[in-house]
Amino acid sequence: MGNIVERLTTLDYAIVIAYLVILMVIGYRASFGKKKDSGESLFLANKSLNWSSIGFNMWGTNVGPSMLLAFASIGYSTGIVAINFDWYAFVFLMLLAMVFAPRYLAAKVMTMPEFMGNRYGSSTQNILAWYALIKILISWLSLGLFAGGFLVRQILGIPMWQSVIVLVAFAGLFAFAGGLKAIAKVNVFQMILLICVSLTLTILGIAKVGGLTEVYERAPAGYWNLIHPASDPQYPWHAILLGYPVAAVAFFCTDQAMVQSVLGAKNLEQGQLGVNFIGWLKILSLPLFILTGVLCYILYPGLKDPAEAYMTMVTNLFPPGMNGLVIVVLIAVLVGTIGSSLNSLSTVFTMDVYVKKFNPTATNKEIVKMGRITVVAGCLFAIMMALAIDSIKGLNLFDVFQSVLGFIAPPLSVVFLMTVFWKRTTRKAVNTVLSAGSAFSLGTGVMYLWIFPSDQYSFWPHYLLLSFYIFAILLIIAIIISLLDPSPVINDAAISDVKNLPKPTRRVKIAWLSLVVVMVCLYLIFNGH
Repeated sequence: MGNIVERLTTLDYAIVIAYLVILMVIGYRASFGKKKDSGESLFLANKSLNWSSIGFNMWGTNVGPSMLLAFASIGYSTGIVAINFDWYAFVFLMLLAMVFAPRYLAAKVMTMPEFMGNRYGSSTQNILAWYALIKILISWLSLGLFAGGFLVRQILGIPMWQSVIVLVAFAGLFAFAGGLKAIAKVNVFQMILLICVSLTLTILGIAKVGGLTEVYERAPAGYWNLIHPASDPQYPWHAILLGYPVAAVAFFCTDQAMVQSVLGAKNLEQGQLGVNFIGWLKILSLPLFILTGVLCYILYPGLKDPAEAYMTMVTNLFPPGMNGLVIVVLIAVLVGTIGSSLNSLSTVFTMDVYVKKFNPTATNKEIVKMGRITVVAGCLFAIMMALAIDSIKGLNLFDVFQSVLGFIAPPLSVVFLMTVFWKRTTRKAVNTVLSAGSAFSLGTGVMYLWIFPSDQYSFWPHYLLLSFYIFAILLIIAIIISLLDPSPVINDAAISDVKNLPKPTRRVKIAWLSLVVVMVCLYLIFNGH
C-alpha cells in the first residue's frame, strides 16, 4: 500500500490546516462563550443539547476509527454481515429511549453509578464507579487510542508513540477546556464531514465497478446476506441474536460515554428523539463503511491484510486534494471518541469518587478543577496502555473490541435490566454480580483470549454465545440471591417515581415507529436469498 503522505499536495495540507482551525474555533466558542464554570456545564453541557447534537454526539462517540477500518475489513472478507452490529442496535437504542432515559432524567443524575447509588446505596455506587472507570480507561480510551495510533502510523508513517501523543493532546484539549458542550458541537461538524467523505469514497468505488447492478453481481454470493447459517464459524445467526444484546444493553443503555449525551438533553423529548436519530444514522454504516470493503474486494482482490481495505480504496480512488480530507476525517472520528470518553471519565471520577469519598463539600471551582486533572491523568494512562497493546502481536482489532466488550458487559446488563424491570432486586444481588460476577466474567475473558486461546482450543463456544451464557448464569444467580435475601434493602423513593414517569410524546412515538418499520424492511430485503 503506497504511503498516502507521498501523495499529499499543497491543497491537501491546506485542507488539513483549515480543518484544524475550524475545529479550534468551534471548540473555543463552545468552551469560552457565555462563561459559566460549573460541574454541570463541564459534564452535562448545562443540559442544553437538542436531538441533533445528541444523535451526532452519540454516533461520534460510537464510530471510532476502529469501526472504519474494521467494518471495511469485514466487508472485504465476509460481506455485509457485520452490519448487524449497527442495525440490530435499534432495539437497544429504543430500550434506552423508552425505558432507561426517562428514569435517568427523572433521577436528575450525572452518572450511571449515581443512578444505581440512589437505589441501592453508596456501596453499589462505589463498586460501579470503579467498574465504569476501568471500563472507560480500557475499552474506550486505550483500545480507541491504539486503533487511532495504528491508523495514523499507517497513513503518516510516524512511530506509534508520536501518533498517540498528538491524538490525545488534541482530543484532551476539548474535554479539558469545554467539556461535553464543546465535544458535542465539534462532533456535529465532524460527523457531517465523515458522511460526506465516506459517501464520496463509496460513490467513486461504485462508479469504478460500473454501477450498483455490477457491484451486486460481482460480489460473492453470500456477501449480501445479513443472517448467516448456524454453521458459519464467524457470524452464526444465533450467536448474534443471543450474544449481541448482552453487549448492546451494557453499551447503549448503561455506558457513561454513550448515555452522557442523553443526560445533557434539554428535556426528555429531545433526549428520546436524539437516541432515535442515532438509530437512523446507524443505517448509514452500510453505504459508508461496509460497502467500502465489499467494493475493495471486487476492485482489489487478494490484499494481504483485509484491515487495509479502507486505506487501499482511499489511496487508489481519491484524487489529489481529497487525501487531505481523509486524514481529516480519520482524525475527526478519533477526536470524537477520545474526547467523549475523556469527558465521561472525568465525570465519573469527579462526581462518584472525588466528591463522594474525598471532598463532599467541594465547591464548583474545585469540581471543575478535579474534572480537568482527571482528563490529563486519563490522557497519560491511555498513552501508556496504547503502547502496551501495540506490543501484542496478531490481533484482529474488531474481534478484540467486540470480545472485550462481551466480557465486560454481562454483569452490567444483568444489574441494570434487573433494576429497571424487577422491583424485588436487592443490594446484595447487585453487589455480588458487580464484584464476584465481574471477576468471573473477566476471568473467563482472560482464559478465552490468552490462557486457552480459542484459536487453539476448540472447546470454546463463539465469543458472542459465551457472553450470553455468562449473562444467563449471572442473571440466575442474581434472582436467587434476591429471593433468598431475608432483609431486602429497597429504596422505595427511587422506585415510586417510576409510576409518574412522563409518557413519550406523539413526535417520539412517530419517530420510533418509523424507525422500527424501516429496520424490519431492511432485514427482510437483505435476506431475500
